[in-house]
Amino acid sequence: MREFRGIAASDGIALGPAFVYSFQEKQQYRRVCAAEETANELARMERALSVAHEQLQRIYEKASAEAGEGTAAIFLAHQEFLEDPSLLEEAQKLIRETCATAEAAVTEGFEYYAGQLEAMEDDYLRERAGDLRDVSRRVLQILTGTQDVDSLANLTQPVIVVARDLTPSDTAQMDKKMVRGFCTAAGGFTSHTAIIARILGIPAVVGAGESLLEITAGTQLIVDGRGGQVIAAPDETTAERFASLRRSHDEEQNRLKALATRPGQTRDGRRVQVVANIADASSAEAALDLGAEGVGLYRTEYLYLNRQSVPTEAEQYRDYNAVTNVLGDRPLLIRTLDIGGDKQLPYVDFGHELNPFLGWRAIRLCLDSPQLFEPQLRAILRASAERNVQIMFPMIATLAEVRRAKEVLKKVQRQLADEHVAFDAGTPIGIMVEIPSAALAADLIAPEVDFFSIGTNDLIQYTLACDRGNEKVAHLYDPLHPAILRLIKGVIDAAHRAGKWVGMCGEMAGDPEAIPLLLGLGLDEFSMNAPAIPAAKELIRSLTFEQAQQISIEALAKPSAEEIRGYLRSLGLANQRT
Repeated sequence: MREFRGIAASDGIALGPAFVYSFQEKQQYRRVCAAEETANELARMERALSVAHEQLQRIYEKASAEAGEGTAAIFLAHQEFLEDPSLLEEAQKLIRETCATAEAAVTEGFEYYAGQLEAMEDDYLRERAGDLRDVSRRVLQILTGTQDVDSLANLTQPVIVVARDLTPSDTAQMDKKMVRGFCTAAGGFTSHTAIIARILGIPAVVGAGESLLEITAGTQLIVDGRGGQVIAAPDETTAERFASLRRSHDEEQNRLKALATRPGQTRDGRRVQVVANIADASSAEAALDLGAEGVGLYRTEYLYLNRQSVPTEAEQYRDYNAVTNVLGDRPLLIRTLDIGGDKQLPYVDFGHELNPFLGWRAIRLCLDSPQLFEPQLRAILRASAERNVQIMFPMIATLAEVRRAKEVLKKVQRQLADEHVAFDAGTPIGIMVEIPSAALAADLIAPEVDFFSIGTNDLIQYTLACDRGNEKVAHLYDPLHPAILRLIKGVIDAAHRAGKWVGMCGEMAGDPEAIPLLLGLGLDEFSMNAPAIPAAKELIRSLTFEQAQQISIEALAKPSAEEIRGYLRSLGLANQRT
């Protein structure tokens, strides 16, 4: 018996024989051609791109039928990679100027942009590099004639797939009746592969390390998608234990999922919204399946990052509208472009900044860049027609910034009205409270907006002057620090006095330890990663508002995060079930 530890990517427990899936990651091909061959290489590349486009359309149709149009939209995005002028120009340039073959041009050209994405700090954006490499691999296989023959779609017996990594295409083509689960040596929680696995309900563990590849075909495996564990050749006792856990897990998930459709409401009738953080239509669809009552944070950065030019208004409208089509009448809070810091754009000159996280980014960048800001606002407003769309400005530090942003919005609204373009003139406007100055001036800002959404990830870092990615100071990062809780309480109280509601879209909102405390402070909306929603709603339903208020009073009276955490844990509510 051998055990491997990785990232719990898709909940569930699977047992079965290993199917070791591999593909030629480094195909052998000619890298340089003669100058007179460049025209032929350009034509070869164009044909391969066309074939890849047709293949992706077939995969899209299959995924749409099995997992819904929202999930299948991943493969529409893959098709867009094939049409991206900056990607194509880079590959064509390599052929024309360096006599690269079509294979080398595709590999090197696409890898250049994949590397840019992979350098991002944001996990979601970094793992989009995997999507781009999926497309590159597809084109390369067409060029070299080494395409896979849909091996994961044509399995003849139930198995657990073992691989170095899986692409979204691999995962979408899996036969759910035959793939009980999968485990990979590489990969992360927010990859599209993991997202598809969660939507399809396939237990998965990713990032288990290269030693996972020592597993041989036919070896009996256990994949624990909740605990992030893979067990090879389990003994009889272990196999029986996990089989029992699988039965219990399946029963519990069915119960939670059924309960998740109920509203977020305390035992004594206080209603709160439990919504999701998303980045595209597919993650919105997955969130609804887990009981989300809407979207509290739609990150729009990805539209801007994997390209060499500003996305057009039409492109943005298409993506925003795809999400509204998934949500229907449910609320959709769209955060305007939050770029800068670790997220740079090749077509924007940020200049040299000693501290870009305190520099020209987010709303500051947008207010100075109408060519970026106004098309996005137009696209959002167009998507608001007959839909519950709300606009949220990030990294607000002052009241003056709020007023400037609203003036730009009014300008865009006048333009659309003059053009007779439909939009909701009453689209609610809110801000992210993630800078201490905004939290402390919440009473001054509240009359100017319709809502606040507290971004605790940055609020904690800015308040405690610590970078949670820096191991030397990461210990200072604590959402339960008394200073953080006092800021949160101040924001909620100021908003309520002005008749406005307050949400939270940082990781703290989905933390079972923090939820009772936040509920007691009067938080109106909890926005979190979708998998946390069923348990969060159950926890809220297990409490009365009066009980939560008393918890918050007791917690705020304690002088340190350690004592607050100890008190909350002593209540045992995080593990409580209704």
